[in-house]
Amino acid sequence: MPDITGVLLMAYGTPRGPEEVEAYYTDIRRGRPPTPEQLADLVRRYDAIGGISPLRTRTEAQRDGLQRALDAVAPDRYRVVLGYKHAAPSIEDARDELRDCDRVVGLVLAPHYSALSVGEYLQRAKVDAAIESWHLEPAYIDVLTAAVRDGLATLPERTKVLFTAHSLPARIVAAGDPYPEQLRETAEAVAVQAALAPWSGWATAWQSAGRTPEPWLGPDVLDVIRELAATGRADGVLVCPCGFVADHLEVLYDLDIEAARVAAEGGLAFARTRVVNDDATVLAALAQRIVGL
Repeated sequence: MPDITGVLLMAYGTPRGPEEVEAYYTDIRRGRPPTPEQLADLVRRYDAIGGISPLRTRTEAQRDGLQRALDAVAPDRYRVVLGYKHAAPSIEDARDELRDCDRVVGLVLAPHYSALSVGEYLQRAKVDAAIESWHLEPAYIDVLTAAVRDGLATLPERTKVLFTAHSLPARIVAAGDPYPEQLRETAEAVAVQAALAPWSGWATAWQSAGRTPEPWLGPDVLDVIRELAATGRADGVLVCPCGFVADHLEVLYDLDIEAARVAAEGGLAFARTRVVNDDATVLAALAQRIVGL
């Protein structure tokens, strides 16, 4: 009987319905229930995108796509199980489901490594091997480049591309965390491939910072959009949320609604590039990385 490798695929998680929103928010806050005002604000944002995030459906499609890609190169040798950081099934429950496998490898559905994000997933996963980052995976860069080109085709000639990822506490910089530099490397790789003009054609920015007293990585994408409008250095803005690989609240609300509103108030044309979701070429490339571990 051939050895079986378990693949623990990890993602952030999201409520399955409105009834789970408070428990989900409490888990994100490390067991501290949100205030009524905080809960109402989160529910409002979910309502604005249709009542609930499509993230779970998107993540499950990514799991299915990764399983198909592994089956194509090594039939019956890999079993992919999904575990969530803030929802059920948990990372630990998913890891337990793979206890009969000969070895377990981990993959987080986030391209850029930080000790505060991917590092926490892997600490909980306790796998035998892992892919820690894939921010320069050629298939991923190709998908982003195509999305940027398509987005620019709909916007004015003087459009600036902003590559974004989820902000993290700024203290990671002092700790030498690679997260900011990896975002920059992704952005630069796409900018070169898409032939974006240096400096004037693109920049990196952060979004969706947590609502805590400590400083978070900046500049915030909304502030960058406001500055572009105020200085007249662009007629349009295209946001490429390269730190996110599936449609969810931080894309569908924070960008499609909030950033679009800020751009409109400043007289800028606005668009947001599509995200990876279950793109078969990216999942096939990640499957090859897993096979190579």
